[in-house]
Amino acid sequence: MSAEPAGRNVILGVTGSIAAYKAASILRGLTARGHPVQVVMTPNAQRLVSATTFRSLSGRPVVTEMFPDERQTGLQHIELAEWVAAGPGGPGGVLAVAPATANFIGKAANGIADEILSCTWMACDCPKLLAPAMNDRMWAAAPVRRNCDYLRGLPQVTFVEPVEGRLASGRMGMGHLAPVELIVQAIHALAGG
Repeated sequence: MSAEPAGRNVILGVTGSIAAYKAASILRGLTARGHPVQVVMTPNAQRLVSATTFRSLSGRPVVTEMFPDERQTGLQHIELAEWVAAGPGGPGGVLAVAPATANFIGKAANGIADEILSCTWMACDCPKLLAPAMNDRMWAAAPVRRNCDYLRGLPQVTFVEPVEGRLASGRMGMGHLAPVELIVQAIHALAGG
């Protein structure tokens, strides 16, 4: 009996949404399906959840900044792009940002690369997934709608749409992160699972 092939490499981007804590469950779901996962966190995500949590669950150091060590000779965002394109499951990994804030979506739609995750997004030539999570007023804002519409039109980008649920403000509204299992299934499917 042959061993089940290893999953494809996944970069899991975590942004500064209050739903950032749910990324730990997304990570667990991906590793349970055999995917090596590299977590990349924005500065605001680090204010909400510790990189230690993700390091413990993934078994890999978490990438949190562009230039963590002055002795580093490589460019992290390029190395990440090369890592996600290769791997034990064959070429064709996935870059998933879950949760994706309005800020990150705006950067992705407009080519702004001013921290490690947005630079990695620009450098990666692979299937990409966005799972937005934000306040319902932000989700309904015209600039956010425009940015999402633009990104939906790109062949490499898949959305896992937010749902109605309890928001950080305490009210019910559209903008709640989609269920973790739905996000994990979508990433797994993009990785050829």
